[in-house]
Amino acid sequence: MTKYFSNNFALTNLYKRPSLKSEIVTQMIFGDSFFVSKKTKKWLKIKIKDDNYKGYIQNKNFSHFVKPTHKISILKANIYKKPGRSKKAYQIPFGSKISVLDKRANFLKFSKGWISNYDVKKISYREKNLFKKIKDFKNIKYKWGGKSFRGIDCSALIQVCLNFNNKFCPRDTKDQLKYFKRNVQLKDLKKNDLIYWKGHVALALSKKKLIHAYGPMKKTVVMNIDYTIKRIEKSAKLKVLGIKRL
Repeated sequence: MTKYFSNNFALTNLYKRPSLKSEIVTQMIFGDSFFVSKKTKKWLKIKIKDDNYKGYIQNKNFSHFVKPTHKISILKANIYKKPGRSKKAYQIPFGSKISVLDKRANFLKFSKGWISNYDVKKISYREKNLFKKIKDFKNIKYKWGGKSFRGIDCSALIQVCLNFNNKFCPRDTKDQLKYFKRNVQLKDLKKNDLIYWKGHVALALSKKKLIHAYGPMKKTVVMNIDYTIKRIEKSAKLKVLGIKRL
């Protein structure tokens, strides 16, 4: 039986190689589970359970696997040392998974402190609109490998929304493009269709508007679809590779 650990830090960077100078390829948010395949004094070579992503994390005091009961349903949730809005300890990002140990009034206790029960949903919760929360990330800065309110990239923006709704989604655009099988034409575009370029993805909000974590603008933005397609073709010499419908 595979032994898993749980990320008990707000964010943990996953590096391409065991060096802080290496590229950050993704992040684990609080409650993400992982398997350790190799261990040194400073580094762990791991595979993330949810998306099978591999890389290196710094060797810290991670907890043994904890089965989650709830998940964070807002962009960033405050964690308090005591029930009630006492001194804030820190924040954990949207999609983080926690295991509730106790309840007092409108607050839930887990391993790191207390959280408002208005900021969480039960782990089994799913929204009818899988991308209902995506606009919460509007104006969040673009960060390669990022997965949270501190910074996010285009493929993570899609992944975190689907993962929140208990739907598998690969981490990278090239893998998402292969994984989602249902193809549609641009003229038939509908809300929540995914538009893919080489190394980039955007979500259609309507027939005319999309949202994406867009590197050239250094943040998550809502833009006109026709304008975006022309801009990317002109600036990056990239054409749309495919449009996918879930």
